[in-house]
Amino acid sequence: MDGTGSWDALDWTKFDEQPMSASVPHGVAELLMEAEEVLVQGIGVVLVNTDEAGTLYVTNFRLLLVSEGSRNIIGLGTIPLTVIEKFNKHKHSSAPRQSDKSPSKRLLQVFGKDMRIIVYGFRPKTKQRHAVFDALWRYTRPTLLGELYTFSCGPSKFNNSNPKVRLVKEYLRLLGKSSFNVSDSMIEDGSFSVSNEWWRISAVNSNYSMCATYPFSLIVPKFISDEEVMQASTFRARGRLPVISWCHPGTGAVLARSSQPFVGIMMNMRNVADEKLVAALCIQVAGKESRRKLYITDARPKKNALANGAKGGGSESSSNYSQSEVVFFGIDNIHAMRDSLARLRDYLDTHGSTSSDGMLSFLRDGGWTWGKGNLSSMSASVSTLGDSGWLSHIQSVLAGSVWIAARVALESSSVLVHCSDGWDRTTQLVSLASLLLDPYYRTFKGFQALIEKDWLAFGHPFSDRMGLPTVSAISNAPVELSRQSSSGIISTSPLRIHSGSAFSTPVGSSFHAQNPSDYSPIFLQWVDCVSQLLRMYPCAFEFSSAFLVDFLDCMLSCRFGNFLCNSEKERQQSGIYDACGCMWVYLNDLRASEGLSHAHHNIFYDPTKHEGVLLPPAATLAPTIWPQFHLRWACPSEAQAGEVEAHCRTMTDKYAEMQKAKEMAEAKSKELTIRMESLAAELQKDRRLYSSAVEKAKQAWRENSAIKRALQSLGCKVQFSGNASRASDIESLPTETRQQSLHSSLREYEGGWLTDEKMDLSVSITHMDGRVHSDSPVNKLCENLCPFRTGEGCKWPDAECAQVGSQFVGFKANFDAFDRLSIHECYFGSK
Repeated sequence: MDGTGSWDALDWTKFDEQPMSASVPHGVAELLMEAEEVLVQGIGVVLVNTDEAGTLYVTNFRLLLVSEGSRNIIGLGTIPLTVIEKFNKHKHSSAPRQSDKSPSKRLLQVFGKDMRIIVYGFRPKTKQRHAVFDALWRYTRPTLLGELYTFSCGPSKFNNSNPKVRLVKEYLRLLGKSSFNVSDSMIEDGSFSVSNEWWRISAVNSNYSMCATYPFSLIVPKFISDEEVMQASTFRARGRLPVISWCHPGTGAVLARSSQPFVGIMMNMRNVADEKLVAALCIQVAGKESRRKLYITDARPKKNALANGAKGGGSESSSNYSQSEVVFFGIDNIHAMRDSLARLRDYLDTHGSTSSDGMLSFLRDGGWTWGKGNLSSMSASVSTLGDSGWLSHIQSVLAGSVWIAARVALESSSVLVHCSDGWDRTTQLVSLASLLLDPYYRTFKGFQALIEKDWLAFGHPFSDRMGLPTVSAISNAPVELSRQSSSGIISTSPLRIHSGSAFSTPVGSSFHAQNPSDYSPIFLQWVDCVSQLLRMYPCAFEFSSAFLVDFLDCMLSCRFGNFLCNSEKERQQSGIYDACGCMWVYLNDLRASEGLSHAHHNIFYDPTKHEGVLLPPAATLAPTIWPQFHLRWACPSEAQAGEVEAHCRTMTDKYAEMQKAKEMAEAKSKELTIRMESLAAELQKDRRLYSSAVEKAKQAWRENSAIKRALQSLGCKVQFSGNASRASDIESLPTETRQQSLHSSLREYEGGWLTDEKMDLSVSITHMDGRVHSDSPVNKLCENLCPFRTGEGCKWPDAECAQVGSQFVGFKANFDAFDRLSIHECYFGSK
């Protein structure tokens, strides 16, 4: 990094007395988003991770760090407020080897839900850190939904359509009734109920009275009445009865979901309506006498399910549900996932190239060197990654989902999935199994339909899991937790004391979530699982890993309202759909701006290669770090693990440009060909005109020659002349010369001499001697017509009347007149 922007190069004197101001300096306003307002401003703040200085703005949407030199946004130091999990104050004293004059540092440490840990350094005695900390304390912990930035921004140009209509359309697709049209009015009056051979869409929960966290419409067995559905809901936790999430269009096998049953500690409580509803999921297999088998999969460890029995919950007994088998997956709860991700984030910050304490991982432990081959530190880092447990949890979710998809695809069995409440692990397993079974969900539209159905409509508590306020009453009492107790992060601080850093204990901290115990990265974990499948099957998905990253960023930032609240009912009550923008419209607009060349499109996508179910073998279920998401802050240069994809995209873009250039060249070549053909046709036409003109010129020359001979037979001298001062004495030229003159005249005709419409050709005719032949026709003409002619002879004073050039009988011949005159040589005989 350029030293001009570093901590040591700053002139701290100019920041000592700078007042904290919310005013926006010139040039910063253009960096703000729509309706984004600056609340607090800190000047001369240093990003310790990269030792880069800038101005820190706290806005109603994010922490915005602008570079001191370039005035550009520093990506690592800019984070939306809702992405902040928690933040702490730290003190950092100068090391003994440093000069006493070097400024001591006041640090603010920010933990992000997107895997980054940011540390900002403030000059002491400026009160800037205190102002920023107070602003974060207030604006990262809103008590009301309306305080979020998305409500200030409004829908803007990203208006949301009715998600209920989209949900019913997805139901109709699953039932094979896609041609059925759905409108808002049908949703309001409940006339959307449709059925096929086995299943029907029910409006029994249209007013959310049966189950507040389920959608307004449900798919249930066709021959189970709404009354029986209501009775079955009383036997399941939070009224989340077994309903169909996905059904096979050919075999009738289904994926169903629910919450745990109220079987009690002895597992002997029963409900007739629930058993009948579950049995109806096992419709008879076509062409077989035996009934379809039902697998009841409990996502929890078995001991946890039994422990829930003491609270009235528990798991089903296969003896009470015919043709069923109960299977436990052993996936840990939300608290284990929260702690695991925190350990992974700490590992990446410790061993990444951009650490929150500004120290390279290769210099952190001075005991090992490359030369001596002591790589114990490297080995320890790999061990720490395994201790985080994140990849093990990913593997568990993947394995459970593949197992479910295999039962449906290979055995045509139905599967009922649940955990405790049926909205965390259940949603992960059902939606991931649907993604494996149905290629439609591996497209952009299908991926949206899958998330809106299984995650949003079926009540995954996004507000609780993301630490956001809901429509319910929220206490305004401040929550202050220590770093270890707030999120279960391991005790080793990213600002590591053991690594030689002189950081002291935190002097203040704040956890972002309203209820820290409910915060958990369940949805992030599911998207991570999708990325693992994308890595295994790069040709099966229309979208790329870059799309998943941007999708997660939009979800975590709460810039749009799609993932607010805990249920469909709460979003409807709070008017989310009308008050906030739609993330799906925003992402669609991004892709539309560049078409298929956009980074969200998977360049390897081939729908014909994976038209059916994806069933990865157990040996392939070995997840790895998702580099585009997990490493983008800690190891930015290594984050592009999809370097091949990026290279292929570049090559594809170049190929597209070359293809476009080729098409333009072909179009231009075609245009030139058409023009050449047109010019050739015109040239051919000119040649025909030329040939015709030559023939006419030859004919005129022959006629002129005939006239000349006729006049010469009268003893006259013929001379041609034009307005171009051309003249030729035809009679005086030898025969060969006369032929050359003829060809020359024709060439001049080709060059345009005779094409001048204004050119006149004059012919002078003069008698060659003064005698009048008595037998000549002229003499006879004179004798008959001339008044000066007498029997004694001509009485003309100067010359004889036979002088054809005199005023009496002389004449001028116009070329056009000769042209119209048809005189043939045969009139006068051969010369």
